[in-house]
Amino acid sequence: MAVFTRVSEPEFSAWLSNYSLGSLLELQGIASGIENTNYFVTTTNGRFVLTLFEKLSADELPFFLNLMAHLARHGIPCPSPVANRYDRFLGELNGKPACIVSRLAGKSLTQPNAANCAAVGAMLGQMHVAGRSFAEVMENPRGASWRASAARQVLPFLPAQDAVLLHSEVDFHAQHTLAALPQGIVHADLFRDNVLFDGERVGGLIDFYFACNDCLLYDVAITVNDWCMGAGSALDAQRTRALLDAYHAVRPFTAQEAEMWMVALRAAALRFWISRLFDLHKPRDGELVNAHNPDQFKHILQQHIAADGDTIRLL
Repeated sequence: MAVFTRVSEPEFSAWLSNYSLGSLLELQGIASGIENTNYFVTTTNGRFVLTLFEKLSADELPFFLNLMAHLARHGIPCPSPVANRYDRFLGELNGKPACIVSRLAGKSLTQPNAANCAAVGAMLGQMHVAGRSFAEVMENPRGASWRASAARQVLPFLPAQDAVLLHSEVDFHAQHTLAALPQGIVHADLFRDNVLFDGERVGGLIDFYFACNDCLLYDVAITVNDWCMGAGSALDAQRTRALLDAYHAVRPFTAQEAEMWMVALRAAALRFWISRLFDLHKPRDGELVNAHNPDQFKHILQQHIAADGDTIRLL
């Protein structure tokens, strides 16, 4: 269970007194996730989510909370942070930075169809458009420099063949960057478990704590690599086409993005292969319980490399 910091009902009730959210009815730990401690909260005023941040510091968090508030104001269904009686989104609970946000309707999907992928593609495009007016900037903490550093740290744990693949792919992306493509606010982790479906519509985008400024196409690639993956770690053509076309209808792709599509898919796969290797081989205390299998993204990366440009085209 991904509750690293325990919170009792009396402790939370005392903390909740700083908010105008009524009285606590139920506090329930959430098992999913590997980065933060999360609880479902039910009060006499409604349903919310409590997050205690295990890695991010209080100085780093205003960007994410302000971004969610901005996107919510612009019609994106994302958690809306609740301000306390001192008009602050961020507080402290049991020694950890903490916030409470609105709880959104819906549930995540494990087997999305083409219509689901189209809905996600359209919503991602809308989020990218809404992010244009967000003034704050956060460089990607899991960008190229992090990938190179983390790769060096996990290389000693890998069999020779995997080490060669990792080293060569880091070098490839050092020479083929996405820096010249359209940039903006990206979610950077829009996997199936971070999207809630309320019937046939997207009821919520959640877990914005990897959000940052980066290449918009990279964000599309991260999303496609999870939502549209088919058998044998290869993209499903129907779901991929549905997602890309729906996104393109909201924010049209450029010709330059079309040329770099395969590079973006490989960069997205590499990022999550490295992060999963890092979580597996160099975890913090308590993190192994929910560590994901790195081989999933190794195989996706290998398929993208083997395709050698022969994949579902962007345009």
